[in-house]
Amino acid sequence: MLENYTFWENKPNKTGGVLIAAFEGWNDAGNASSWALKHLREDFDAKQFAYIEAEQFYDFSETRPLVHLDENGRQLDWPVTRFSADSGQNIFLIEGVEPQLQWKTFVEEINSIASSLEVSMAITLGSLLTEVPHTRPVMIYGFSEDAETNSRLNLQKSMYEGPTGIIGVLNQTIQEAGIPSISLWATVPNYVSGAASPKATLALIEKLNEILPERSITTELEIASAAYERQVDQLIENDEDMKAYVTDLEYRYDQGEFKADPASGFGDQVERWLRDGSNPEEA
Repeated sequence: MLENYTFWENKPNKTGGVLIAAFEGWNDAGNASSWALKHLREDFDAKQFAYIEAEQFYDFSETRPLVHLDENGRQLDWPVTRFSADSGQNIFLIEGVEPQLQWKTFVEEINSIASSLEVSMAITLGSLLTEVPHTRPVMIYGFSEDAETNSRLNLQKSMYEGPTGIIGVLNQTIQEAGIPSISLWATVPNYVSGAASPKATLALIEKLNEILPERSITTELEIASAAYERQVDQLIENDEDMKAYVTDLEYRYDQGEFKADPASGFGDQVERWLRDGSNPEEA
């Protein structure tokens, strides 16, 4: 391990847990995947045990440090990739911002930590903008390379070819290291691209609850999701063109066009977004 990049604070004494990763940035439309990690950390009372130093991996003119004031005066918060574990050390979480520099070294650091913890599975989370209605259940597009896992969890093998983000790179290298991996993506309506989506976060957590050794409580996300729907309803209430667009999306959804299976063509739509989309904030 490259000790000058990774700093251990309190290494877990238990191995074999599930590793879950999400990053702010290109992979995180509606902040859904990063919100999911924050929710898991708070719900499971996960404690930080290591972090990757930011200096080598970020262009600080792109990902800027933040200033805050506390009782000790003005403080600087630098971007950092954090590792935390729940009290039973069954779940390990990785949170951070997609780096701009040295991706190969960055994922080597993560793979080294994953190997030292002997994780049993890695799950990467993402969210993307696409043509789906906010009034219907969020579609989860998921894949793995294992046929039994795909059948059990209603996932599929990805046939995607094209540009990828740090989630795609990490997922690939984790697989190459011999660690079983799953990637889950939640859909966010393209017409509310600037709003955080608790509904997409809730869908990711509900899917994770089918996989993880312990369930996460979703009450707060359910309340936030209902409020989100009401707010979007109000946003489009006086826009006849937008209402017609959403009505069309609802019809297509109800006809089965957005099912996360190969027959619906929805997977092709997702992969087109991954190939052609830029930062979700700009899509």
